[in-house]
Amino acid sequence: MQQEFYKYQGTGNDFVMIDNRQQTFDKTDTKQVAFLCDRRFGIGADGLILLENHKDYDFKMVYYNSDGNESTMCGNGGRCLVAFARDLGVIEGNTIFEAIDGVHHASIEGDIVKLQMVDVNTIEQHENHVFLDTGSPHHVEHKDNIEDFDINTEGAKIRYGAPYNEEGSNVNFVKKVSNDTFTVRTYERGVEGETLSCGTGVTAVAIAMHATKETANSLINLNVRGGELKVSFEEDNGVYKNVWLVGPAKHVFKGSI
Repeated sequence: MQQEFYKYQGTGNDFVMIDNRQQTFDKTDTKQVAFLCDRRFGIGADGLILLENHKDYDFKMVYYNSDGNESTMCGNGGRCLVAFARDLGVIEGNTIFEAIDGVHHASIEGDIVKLQMVDVNTIEQHENHVFLDTGSPHHVEHKDNIEDFDINTEGAKIRYGAPYNEEGSNVNFVKKVSNDTFTVRTYERGVEGETLSCGTGVTAVAIAMHATKETANSLINLNVRGGELKVSFEEDNGVYKNVWLVGPAKHVFKGSI
């Protein structure tokens, strides 16, 4: 069977995109998803995303990690899907779509996509880290030697360790550059390694840095290995609302496999 696909990336976080409005893709075949995401034997990607019809909104997002399993929200994937929907002619400049964590508003101009993320009302502050859920669970901790430490080893220890255990958590290491800028590296569960960027991860970092008073800014610049992202929000009595993730999303190539 031939499968047509599109490849998109958002600050180096890359995805296989499939137009599944006709429901032709077998969503139960996790091995097939993992194969398509395999960088040596398949297409190669951090995840696979299906664009599907929705009765109330412009489209539906179905997201799989590169291990083949359907997963929680992916911020960069959501931004790339908005670009994909625009390129398919499903939307124009503004859109509303549904993902696993609820309904999202978004807009696209050129290759810059603004994606509204979920509200965050629970932020666990621990002695050495912060834990919060921005559509996916995220552990955030400071790391001064952020450029030259073994993130895959250290990230895996935290991802599989207590209290996360089987479910696991994404793990973000962060270094403060200035009052409104932070450098971030992320170990992603499901990928089981570092990605060049993580949308829900930088969103978690921005909110965590504000909640712990590392910054008073409500517009945060995040430097990731694949480029730069911005996160803005409004804070009201510890609840973070109107959260937006902003950055580029680009079509890389189209093919069939």
